[in-house]
Amino acid sequence: MTVQTPIKTQVKERAEEQSSAMTPEQQAMIRMVANDLHRLNQAVMKAVDAGVSVELVRSARHHGGEGNWGDLLIPVIVTQGRGQ
Repeated sequence: MTVQTPIKTQVKERAEEQSSAMTPEQQAMIRMVANDLHRLNQAVMKAVDAGVSVELVRSARHHGGEGNWGDLLIPVIVTQGRGQ
């Protein structure tokens, strides 16, 4: 039996690596996204630990007008029926 260890996503490190060819303003925005994603991931883990399931679903795609786009997300929350 093989035990797999979970892969820890290093959002900040990946964002910094990918931003090396960007302007300082773009790098600052990527750092902001990475920081906010880290906080979102922490909140999702706390919600799961509190007994709910969380699925993030793309609700829309924002287009910047010059070929750039970003996915916008909404949470879908599922609770286990207790006492039913």
